[in-house]
Amino acid sequence: MYVRHLTVADFRSWQAADLDLEPGPVVLAGANGQGKTNLVEALGYLATLSSHRVATDAPLIRSGAERAVVRAAVVADTRELRLELEITQGRANRARLNGAPVSRPRELLGALRTVLFAPEDLAIVRGDPSERRRFLDDLVVQRSPRIAGVRSDYDRVLRQRAALLKSAGSARRGGGQAELATLDVWDGHLATHGAQLLAARLRTVGELRPFAVTAYGQVAPGHEPLGLTYASTVVDAVAPDLVPDDTTPPGGDAELVAALESALRDQLEASRRAELDRGVNLVGPHRDDLELRLGALPVRGYASHGEGWSAALALRLGSYELLRADALSGGDPVLILDDVFAELDDERRDRLATLAAKAEQAIVTAAVPADVPDALQGARFEIAGGQVSRVV
Repeated sequence: MYVRHLTVADFRSWQAADLDLEPGPVVLAGANGQGKTNLVEALGYLATLSSHRVATDAPLIRSGAERAVVRAAVVADTRELRLELEITQGRANRARLNGAPVSRPRELLGALRTVLFAPEDLAIVRGDPSERRRFLDDLVVQRSPRIAGVRSDYDRVLRQRAALLKSAGSARRGGGQAELATLDVWDGHLATHGAQLLAARLRTVGELRPFAVTAYGQVAPGHEPLGLTYASTVVDAVAPDLVPDDTTPPGGDAELVAALESALRDQLEASRRAELDRGVNLVGPHRDDLELRLGALPVRGYASHGEGWSAALALRLGSYELLRADALSGGDPVLILDDVFAELDDERRDRLATLAAKAEQAIVTAAVPADVPDALQGARFEIAGGQVSRVV
């Protein structure tokens, strides 16, 4: 898979940009603040419907503009797909596939698959559990786009249920009647959607683990091995033999989903009094974490700066290899390396370049062209003054 063409209009700092790309290494070079990252962010947004830099869409629209548009032509298995996404202030986003409108932007998911490694990825290993859940869910959705709908439904249930918990808890404390029958209904919705999300996360962690461990050994040889564990009280309550790993055959998760749903219902019942007292959702996959270790020690709080970078890089390279290994995937995902070589020492830089050079398409941004290793010196574009120029 590779991006043949990218067009943006009123996206971030760009009034307009138009790039003809090609397979192999592609370098976007330019001083800081010229918009290199904005271009690869546009590609990442097309692939995941989220930004690696901000949590909301509003900053993606150029100041003074009403909407931003991103278009890309993607080639996968000799077939070309044309993707278009319109981001509008205060309105639902709109999307087109091959020129035809689609009912929801998430119908674009899977048409373009990217793995983007950026300085912000240090937050995955050093930040709060929400950063690791977001990383994991983005990977899950790239592998199985239908989970985007499950995650959206689960988030909606959390919002509705939190509002009900607050009102019901307030009524109980005031001596009134709490709407517990309605809460039972939302408990059922949370268990149903939460179990599906949990099962997808568990399968992805089990299959990601060997790829990430191998990648860490490649970028940080001689160091303690990387470990990945999905931490969840709900998962702890189901039979260990139901939890998938890299040896579990594809499919057949119905029994796991049923066990997780039952465990969620039990924990919701046991936690109801505490949830009513506090007015928050205390049970579910939104409370979980992806625990990362180097040897016996957690990465967060113990890893050096270099070890943290290596762990984050291993997660992204492991994700890349996992997406490559998926059946019927449409070819390699596009590997995007956003201004990362300046952050790495020479050894890690060379090892990353060797691995990235094997990608069907690797898009690299750099403020200093000399920071890009020779193995990735392919097609090159200069970014300056709001213009994109191909270097011949």
